[in-house]
Amino acid sequence: MNTSIVRPFAVISGAQVQHVLLGCEKQIVELVEAAYRLHGAGETVNPPSYFLRFPDRPASRIIALPASLGGTFQVAGLKWISSFPGNVELGVPRASAVLILNDHDTGYPFACLESSIISATRTAASAALAADWLSRGRGRPTRVGFFGAGLIARYIHTYLSGTGWSFDEIGIHDLSADSACGFRGYLERSGTTGRITVCESPDQLIRSSDLVVFATVVAQPHVRDLSWFAHNPLVLHVSLRDLTPPIVLASTNIVDDVDHCLKADTSPHLAEQLTGNRDFLHGTLADVIAGQVTVDEGRPVVFSPFGLGVLDLAVGKYVYDEVARSSQLHVVDDFFHELRRYG
Repeated sequence: MNTSIVRPFAVISGAQVQHVLLGCEKQIVELVEAAYRLHGAGETVNPPSYFLRFPDRPASRIIALPASLGGTFQVAGLKWISSFPGNVELGVPRASAVLILNDHDTGYPFACLESSIISATRTAASAALAADWLSRGRGRPTRVGFFGAGLIARYIHTYLSGTGWSFDEIGIHDLSADSACGFRGYLERSGTTGRITVCESPDQLIRSSDLVVFATVVAQPHVRDLSWFAHNPLVLHVSLRDLTPPIVLASTNIVDDVDHCLKADTSPHLAEQLTGNRDFLHGTLADVIAGQVTVDEGRPVVFSPFGLGVLDLAVGKYVYDEVARSSQLHVVDDFFHELRRYG
């Protein structure tokens, strides 16, 4: 057997991932858009995510996202990401993750990447992409409100800023005063020119924002008053479980993937259970990009992305290629020891 067809196995650290992705917001959003287009064209395999739950720790979980991405990417892989909300009290981030990349031709894994940064990056790039496409024809929002002020909110702001967005006003609401203060400090250090307001109540944040970003860790809907959305904002419902079904049903609903989003008791899933149908969904972001779905200006617009593994693959493959190009791969020699069938 010619063992040279099996790529050396490499490990890419978080520091390397961050170095590659820093300042590349426009390029990463373009990669994510390409992955969405491929997904819409049926050139991906994106099975359901698998949840490992713990009876004694119901708030914690570890999720497996297997996927395969075609087009120019030609890679398969698996993201293995944990969410342990209790970590925040310990002073470390809630989520941790690794991403395994598999060779398209042989199936052999060829890299393991630190992936909490990749996951946050693809989430933020997806949100920025959706904000762009879903605001076309509606008027570009000038007032943004962040409901939840953690790491994901920071990444989304970075990607909005890095792709040309600027805001006259930026609102912050978080149950943790420390988180709100920390996010405000980040915004001030980032050089934002908009007026920053920490909102004491959720209705103050939503009513004063044309673009609302939900980035919480809640398990059940808690935003119930439809009148808060009377000004028809664009809502990036990244945390998926903040809105009650009546608010979902009164909105134009765009998702990343219908089957993926309507499960695990997300707000759209609860709306489906309530109505017994999926008629309230207007389409996917890929449909909007392809011009197959238009957005109603006279209603709130809610983007609910469950999070597709193919997006992690797109970003992860880009990182791998850049690290390899710079000859900085940390190869684990003899990782695959048995490469001859008969010894």
